[in-house]
Amino acid sequence: MPEDAQYRVYVGAYTGPESAANGIRLAFADAAGLLRCTDTVADTYEPSFLALAPDGATLFAVNEVAHGRVVAFDVRPDGTLAEINSQPTHGSAPCHLSVHPSGRFLLTANYLSGNVVVHPIGEGGVLREACHAVQHSGQGPDKDRQEGPHAHQIVPSPDGRFVLAADLGTDAVYVYAFDADTGHMVLKHEVAWGAGTGPRHLAFHPDGDRGYLVGELTSTITEFEFDADGGTVRPGRALPLLPADFAGTSLAAEVVVSPDGRFVFASNRGHDSIAVFSAAGFELVGIFPAGVRGPRHIALSPQGDVLYAAGELSDTIQAFAVSATGGLTPVADPASSPSPVCLLPV
Repeated sequence: MPEDAQYRVYVGAYTGPESAANGIRLAFADAAGLLRCTDTVADTYEPSFLALAPDGATLFAVNEVAHGRVVAFDVRPDGTLAEINSQPTHGSAPCHLSVHPSGRFLLTANYLSGNVVVHPIGEGGVLREACHAVQHSGQGPDKDRQEGPHAHQIVPSPDGRFVLAADLGTDAVYVYAFDADTGHMVLKHEVAWGAGTGPRHLAFHPDGDRGYLVGELTSTITEFEFDADGGTVRPGRALPLLPADFAGTSLAAEVVVSPDGRFVFASNRGHDSIAVFSAAGFELVGIFPAGVRGPRHIALSPQGDVLYAAGELSDTIQAFAVSATGGLTPVADPASSPSPVCLLPV
């Protein structure tokens, strides 16, 4: 890394005909969080979501295409990436992936086909053929967005005993018991969210007893309780992510929780803002301009003192200093990066 760099930020992007991106880019952040973007370090198609293995040696990316694929990359000492191999996701338009805490399985959500899939991870980060897949079914009241299942995220519980999948199309969160020996999932709970909510992404609090889910279609955030013993999810209060006087169109996107558990951040596309909540009491701190257009993804620095917003529509990434009270202050001007849709600080 450059002498002044504190950590790396990998940038996933859409690489279609209207984008100047051609794969995964690498940026370096200094102590203040200021980004210096470099060239593409992996030439791969539509890498719209990224995840890192627990040991940091392997980076995984989706190829969000009709016949979806997931790709494994070796992380070199200088941060560049070397493709190891890829596997089909047995679904269409994979939009999210995560790595099981054991480091032995990759979990992927296929958006268009509404199914979730598990791939074993072999020695050296090699992806094996899928060992299990589950198809969601159902629909919601929004005829344009909820005509069928749309799995939008799949994440393990903090201890890895369960896997949770948020489905925008069916207004549900599916909780699966996960077998860490075989990689198989068994449905334990199908948790209904409010009709038309469009569950998109959720994030656990560091205490493991609660979490937060953003509804894309209603621009809301819901706090939920999580029972680590039985995998039970109990939705609680839902709060708006937008000002009461906002009359335009906006869609909620990402949610993250600070490493110290004090704050929760969620992004709005359309209003182009970031709503900040205090985890204590689950109260709104404020709604701050995102500094970019279409903040599809937000991510925190490893220490949690800098928040990044990826502007899909402005081809920029804005860095914010996070204050002791949760406020966001821009760190200089946005950095240029074509069609950024996923940020992975490591």
